[in-house]
Amino acid sequence: MSSDLHAASLDLLSTWQAPTSDQQALRKEYVEFVRNHPDSHLRTCYPAHLTASALVLSHDHREVLLMLHAKAQMWFQMGGHLESQDRSLPDAALREATEESGIHDLSIDPTPVHVDRHQVGFCHPEGPVDHLDVRFVAVASAQSNASACDESGDLWWFPVDALPTDEPSITDLVEAALRRLG
Repeated sequence: MSSDLHAASLDLLSTWQAPTSDQQALRKEYVEFVRNHPDSHLRTCYPAHLTASALVLSHDHREVLLMLHAKAQMWFQMGGHLESQDRSLPDAALREATEESGIHDLSIDPTPVHVDRHQVGFCHPEGPVDHLDVRFVAVASAQSNASACDESGDLWWFPVDALPTDEPSITDLVEAALRRLG
């Protein structure tokens, strides 16, 4: 299954049309890295590895669910490392969003909306590692109720125009998700 996840990740990243020239350049870097690292989907891959995340929007697209990450003490979308049971990057993003939000009826768009490369200092024994995050958008139903998990210090719905952070990786992701959903 592991080599299938690698192949599926490479296929998705190779065919995705990124929405901006900056995103396209980063997508090309991801493709090159994944081609050259058959273990790029494993958290043991160093100095970088793929991760998947999902920005959860309310059914009417007016609010975004963010989690206060317990270790980083910053507001983020739901996401994380790929697992052996994941068949694809969208599957991993949906699994992470479901686990971290407690919402079991999310609908995920299988096309990425954004990519983000960021360094994490606490996830690899050899030292800081780059997360090559592939980001998707998921929509909650009107009846969805979120509940925090161990990884999230808190979960909160924020209006899309009143985010708790001005971090470009989050604001750009929200803009990309809203463009994607029209």
